[in-house]
Amino acid sequence: MLGIDAAWTAHQPSGIALVQRQGDAWSCVALAPSYASFMALADGIAVDWSARAQGSKPQMTALLRAAEQLSDGRVDLIAFDMPLSKEPIGHRRQADRAVSRVFGNRGCAVHSPTLQRPGAIADGIRQDLEVCGYGLQTAADQPGPGGVIEVYPHVALLALLERKYRVPYKVSRSLQYWRTEHLSAEERIGRLLTEFGRIRDGLAQHIQAINLPLPQPAEVQALSALKPLEDCLDALVCAWVAIEHLQGRTRGLGDPSAAIWCPTAAFPEELAQQG
Repeated sequence: MLGIDAAWTAHQPSGIALVQRQGDAWSCVALAPSYASFMALADGIAVDWSARAQGSKPQMTALLRAAEQLSDGRVDLIAFDMPLSKEPIGHRRQADRAVSRVFGNRGCAVHSPTLQRPGAIADGIRQDLEVCGYGLQTAADQPGPGGVIEVYPHVALLALLERKYRVPYKVSRSLQYWRTEHLSAEERIGRLLTEFGRIRDGLAQHIQAINLPLPQPAEVQALSALKPLEDCLDALVCAWVAIEHLQGRTRGLGDPSAAIWCPTAAFPEELAQQG
């Protein structure tokens, strides 16, 4: 199972998590803050968590080859945190509207994709994966292995951590989360790391062997240093949703062109019962 927190531009890095069933449990066999560092893991080069993660154009064939080498088998399902569609993406989709309608009052509305972001990157990823045998699963499809699903970590975390409102863990939004408290950068780093720890602990209930070192607040020199950790957590959340998807515990919101798959446990009770 591959979880990818895909950047909407080529110059930003993307978090990658590879999880594999081992007996009755799931384990994380590879975790990296960029496409390049993930592929380097397949060559036996460990992730340097102190280095700045570099963005690059996604090369899906090479990424899947690295994943197969790391897991000794074909990837069953790929979960992307990125707008994906069977049609060119240039505007707000039915999937975006549906998720915002259901979860917007819990702080989990969806950003609108455009022709520029992610635009051609998303279209290229979907096309490349289709050539590799991974078709996009939409609201017209039955959940199952062998394809690609789009997920949204903010909604997934409502279910994973049993929260009533959006989890405040995004580095770029730390000023907005606690704007009335006028926190220093050091204080915001501390709060973000607290949320990171809660997310990692929640994931550890479902995925073993998560090798994601979280520093102490005093060891972090700048907020930007937390971004690779955030990206890897998002990739792990994507992988967890993929696990839920295979167990039939997700629902796809959207239409036959695109869907965002959300854990059933995240839905309000009256909607969850509708199946």
